[in-house]
Amino acid sequence: MTRVAAVDCGTNSIRLLVADCDPATGELIELDRRMTIVRLGQGVDRTGRLAPEALERTFAACREYAGVIKEFGAERLRFVATSASRDAENRADFVRGVLDILGVEPEVISGDQEAEFSFTGATKELTAHEHLERPFLVVDIGGGSTEFVVGEEHVRAARSVDIGCVRMTERHLVVDGVVTDPPTAEQVAAIRADIEAALDLAAESVPLAEARTLVGLAGSVTTVAGIALELPEYESSAIHHSRISYEQVRAISERMLKETHAERAAIPVMHAGRVDVIGAGALVLLAIMERIGASEVVVSEHDILDGIAWSIA
Repeated sequence: MTRVAAVDCGTNSIRLLVADCDPATGELIELDRRMTIVRLGQGVDRTGRLAPEALERTFAACREYAGVIKEFGAERLRFVATSASRDAENRADFVRGVLDILGVEPEVISGDQEAEFSFTGATKELTAHEHLERPFLVVDIGGGSTEFVVGEEHVRAARSVDIGCVRMTERHLVVDGVVTDPPTAEQVAAIRADIEAALDLAAESVPLAEARTLVGLAGSVTTVAGIALELPEYESSAIHHSRISYEQVRAISERMLKETHAERAAIPVMHAGRVDVIGAGALVLLAIMERIGASEVVVSEHDILDGIAWSIA
């Protein structure tokens, strides 16, 4: 076993996994997994820069994670940064801060690398489930981008496109600095148009129509699953490998785009940092399911973070 620590810093959240990994057997024993909403991508789509307050929230989470990594005595650490830090003019400030706190430079990976990690993390366990038809289509709906990966045991094609719950919310639902609550029909239509255009782009590189099993990753998908399962609180073990029907996703997407902030915040599984962006995130998932004709989505709690861990094991 090799004890590793993986950090995934996205547009909306930063996450840590400390695990013992055995590449020979494919066994991953989770020791600590945690997530903090830091909204690193706050305003990036509009300004092209990481906001000072967003950087400080991220660095505060890094300081917490540094303590956890030290406590468990991880032998190796890899810090991967995704969409927001790819887009920012001042990403050197971000790199310097992470290096000072954790002692490693964040790797600002490409969308294709991000997709590779997501596919590995999501499907390593599923390959043993013979009843799930191949190929898999893994979709990782993040804050700033969504990754599409088709493959069987290995990646066959991948594409990252710039639709995500934070980016769509900030681009279409924020008026004078305030999120429209609930959004208008015109705003929802504008989000949908962006999603459809992005799906057209993804389909140029990834054979979406060939997918037989849809696997959904990240907070928007797991939150939709938690709502569908009517969980009294967020329970990772209940959500992991749950199968949520198209009808459930459609009903929840419509509900999230009609409810007020207070109504969404009162949902037991809803993380406070997702209240304003879940409507856009659920709509991305719904549009994907409609595009490929998926009757259900298999939800995975194992994703890019697990893929990062395997890459250093």
